[in-house]
Amino acid sequence: MNVNSVSQIKVNPNMPQISPGDTVKVSFKIKEANRERVQTLLGLVVRVRRSASGGNFTVRRVTYGIGVEHTFPFVSPFLEKIEVVRHGKVRRAKLYFIRRLSAREARLKERREKMAEEAAAVAVAEEGEVEEADSEEIVAEEHEVEEAVSEEVVDEESVVEEATVEEVKETE
Repeated sequence: MNVNSVSQIKVNPNMPQISPGDTVKVSFKIKEANRERVQTLLGLVVRVRRSASGGNFTVRRVTYGIGVEHTFPFVSPFLEKIEVVRHGKVRRAKLYFIRRLSAREARLKERREKMAEEAAAVAVAEEGEVEEADSEEIVAEEHEVEEAVSEEVVDEESVVEEATVEEVKETE
C-alpha cells in the first residue's frame, strides 16, 4: 500500500530549495500551555531526507558549547517559513562529521556560483536604477536649457523694445 494513495500531501509553497551545508533560519510555531508563539532557529542543515511522505531536514546549532539538532518535516503545519542565509560548499549528502568538530572547525566555505548569480542580479537592478536616474537628469537638463533659452529670448525682446523706444524719442 502506497502512502500517497491514503492521503494527499500538502506541500508548503513558501519552501525554498535547501541542501546540506546551507545555513537556514527556520521559524516554527510552538504551543505552550494555552498560547502559541513563533520561535526561530538559525543553524546548519546537516541532512535532507526526501520521501513520498514529504521528507524532512535536520538543522544543527551550537549554543554555549552544546550542540542542538532539530528535525523538521517539510509538510509540517508548524513551519512558518524557511529563509536560506547562505549556501555552504560541501561534498557530502549527510554532514554527520560536523558533530565531532568544534564550532570554529565546523565552519564551511560559501558556494560562489549562487553568489555570482545574485551579484549579477543586483548589478542589473542597479544599472536599471542608474539608467533611470540618468534619464531623469537628462530631462532636468533639457528643461533647464529650455528655460534659459526662453529667458534669453525675453531679454532680447526687451532689448529690442528699449531700442525702438529710444529711436522714437530721438526722432521726436
